[in-house]
Amino acid sequence: MNEEPRPGHHLRGRTPMAPTEVRLSVLIPVYNEEQTIDVIVDQVRATPLPKEIICVDDCSTDGSGAILDRLLAEGRIDRLVHHPVNQGKGAAIRTALKESTGSIVIVQDADLEYDPGDWPALAAPIIDGRADAVFGSRFLGGGAHRVLFFWHYVGNKALTTLSNMLTNMNLTDMETCYKAIRGDVARGLTLTAKRFGFEPEVTARLAQAKARIFEVPISYSGRTYAEGKKIGWKDGIAAFWHIIRYNLFPPGN
Repeated sequence: MNEEPRPGHHLRGRTPMAPTEVRLSVLIPVYNEEQTIDVIVDQVRATPLPKEIICVDDCSTDGSGAILDRLLAEGRIDRLVHHPVNQGKGAAIRTALKESTGSIVIVQDADLEYDPGDWPALAAPIIDGRADAVFGSRFLGGGAHRVLFFWHYVGNKALTTLSNMLTNMNLTDMETCYKAIRGDVARGLTLTAKRFGFEPEVTARLAQAKARIFEVPISYSGRTYAEGKKIGWKDGIAAFWHIIRYNLFPPGN
């Protein structure tokens, strides 16, 4: 998107970031991911970009909370917040965002579906001063992709199409977890979604802010339900309402 921001909006920094300015805030919402949280934190730590790692345990009922406590004590994550009751992925992301200080923020799911090795490509347009946000698309080609559910693919394309109709954008993957956003832009957005409505809401809010959005291809290794995938058809139905709600009723209306 190339439109100029609305008068008085906080979008700025259209010049490239200096190397000393580049620092990622990695937001990791966690709910019952005791089998993978150790591995994903190690993958995150292995990425070459300067970063802070912020985890939010959304009242897990397995051993995830204790594992996160250990990771914090070992210095492998930088900050940890425990939700006393389960509030949903969107709420966990909002909690982590409030704790963030980086020049770029990115959400990392606690499972192993998304590869932090894609981050340099996601961050590059922001670092170069060309973008305010970069979406990692699972449908633009790029790295390896696990073959999974046809109807998830159809549903994703339908949701992205509806979102594009209301935002007047041409995204290929609105529902992607990987959205790298300039820190000042992300922290200035009005976000309210508690569960999986976060993706359509943040997309709508970026469009309403006239943010410059890029897409880059990413790899994807989706999980089956037997492997712990949590989003289901009810969340897909709810997403249609979220798209309409967040696009037709912006903050303040």
